[in-house]
Amino acid sequence: MTGFAQALSDGPLVLDGGLATQLEAAGADLSGALWSARLLRDDPDAVRAAHRAYLRAGAQVVTSASYQATLPGFARNGIGSAEAAVLLRRSVRLARDAIDAEGGTGWVAGSIGPYGAMLADGSEYRGDYGVSVRELAAFHRPRMEILAGTDVDVLALETVPDVREAEALLSVLETPAWLSYTVAGGRTRAGQSLEEAFGLVKGVDSIVAVGVNCCDPADAAAAVPVAHAASGGKPVVVYPNSGESWDASARRWTGPVTVDDLGFARGAALVGGCCRVGPDRIRVIAESYRT
Repeated sequence: MTGFAQALSDGPLVLDGGLATQLEAAGADLSGALWSARLLRDDPDAVRAAHRAYLRAGAQVVTSASYQATLPGFARNGIGSAEAAVLLRRSVRLARDAIDAEGGTGWVAGSIGPYGAMLADGSEYRGDYGVSVRELAAFHRPRMEILAGTDVDVLALETVPDVREAEALLSVLETPAWLSYTVAGGRTRAGQSLEEAFGLVKGVDSIVAVGVNCCDPADAAAAVPVAHAASGGKPVVVYPNSGESWDASARRWTGPVTVDDLGFARGAALVGGCCRVGPDRIRVIAESYRT
């Protein structure tokens, strides 16, 4: 059992919140196709500072700024494969530096975002890209290999909208990881049942936790017991959005914040937040587990 897997079994552990949320709150411009990955080259200090903000709030696990950092994505923006590999390794180094600066205690998760994140067109919330499992595996393999070659503690296969993409990720996985789907209405974003989605990892030893992220807290709460049962009892990871909805025409978030009701975390071993969940709310989560 890896150190991180053992920590999960002794858990629960507190995960950080939305990295982009904190970066934007600090004034970063994430409007480009590379999103937060741009800062790995242009402003690494901002990334390090965002990690530190979550650690100071009580996070025990910080996630690298590699969600949208892929070799094809970098190539589309004029960054060659050699520099892209340097930037991917830097994403882990920045997270590790932040942990060291805040006392040296914590875990680094290497973020592996979905194929749709590279497309930067919202398709990670639809899935079913029209791309084969073999093509998806070939897309994911280089980044996974680069991150696995660092001192990362675990990979975060996150915001996966489609069982087919999960199959591709698992086919090239050679290091401990958690698998986290984005879901809505009791199904994956591509429409598959949660039983099918979570059942995919049953008996897969390299998957140390399974669950959901980047979804409504109510959908997250409903998914937690399904994830535990369908996966054969694996620890559950859950990190939903704030509960607000994005109004694309008005370009603003609307609706109530529901993540403050921590019912979504019941039964989970790794708990944090995603979009619109910043350090203040991670602090509330951390304090709830200390009492």
